[in-house]
Amino acid sequence: MKDSITVTITGAAGQIGYALLFRIASGGLFGPDQPVHLNLVEIEPAMKALEGTVMELNDCAFPLLSGITATSDLDVGFQNSNWALLVGSVPRKAGMERKDLLGINGKIFTLQGEALAANAADDVRVLVVGNPCNTNCLITMNNAPGIPSERFFAMTRLDENRAKSQLAAKAGVHVSAISNLCIWGNHSATQYPDYTNALVDKNRVVDVIDDEEWLRGEFISTVQQRGAAIINARGASSAASAANAAIDTVRSLCNATPEGDWTSVAVCSEGQYGIDKGLIASMPVRCESDGVWSVVEGVDIDDFSKSKIEESVSELREEREAVSDLIPS
Repeated sequence: MKDSITVTITGAAGQIGYALLFRIASGGLFGPDQPVHLNLVEIEPAMKALEGTVMELNDCAFPLLSGITATSDLDVGFQNSNWALLVGSVPRKAGMERKDLLGINGKIFTLQGEALAANAADDVRVLVVGNPCNTNCLITMNNAPGIPSERFFAMTRLDENRAKSQLAAKAGVHVSAISNLCIWGNHSATQYPDYTNALVDKNRVVDVIDDEEWLRGEFISTVQQRGAAIINARGASSAASAANAAIDTVRSLCNATPEGDWTSVAVCSEGQYGIDKGLIASMPVRCESDGVWSVVEGVDIDDFSKSKIEESVSELREEREAVSDLIPS
């Protein structure tokens, strides 16, 4: 039996957390022979609900679940963590400006960064799911001294999955036929799902879907506004699909990317594609089997795409400025 991997999930009693936990405990994240220990973190008012979730996990008798720690103490929650999935965040409420949301969540992720640095395992990797995830990730990273910046990620895989689904439906193919689809920039309404480099069964999307008006209009806006559309339809935000995307992200970061393809995840920019160094921005990424990743270089960016990417990067700059007091100099 392998040594257990410790996975911390914040917001563990929430809808996304609930959808995540049972898949991780059953081997859906790291495979059928990898034991996991779950560190489940919640705020104090949600601890009763978390207690019930722990009961259910125990009642499943998962062979791979080596232990559970349920806590509202961040130092305990991040103890020996090899992977930290930061799911919990305060949702935007009616009348709340985006800047207000950034400020409220910023303080939460400041404390989480500090706790990660003080308690996590030496090889810890961090995926931020709680929104606004790019800037929450930026805050966490900058408040976690000693943890390399390449260990921090913000989730845009849900947007990639949504974009692939839309393209597959339009092209009349199975979603597995879509590759080389990148989400650029921020996980927000400014994100850019890059159809110009995407492929359908190795053929360019623009050659298969002869409808530039749809690609530049409805396709992009549908992906950008999908979260809001789901809230309108079911009365609650995306949960199962977000949890699925988190699992997709971690699995992609732990395994080799298929030859010639790439995946979308927001990482700390080193200045690639003119994106400011230090911003957490989504770009095309390739991974090796040992978990080493790199931004794909040399992707063709036409003028239309450049303008869309710049719009999203500009928003990231504004968010960084809005939380500048939470980023140590």
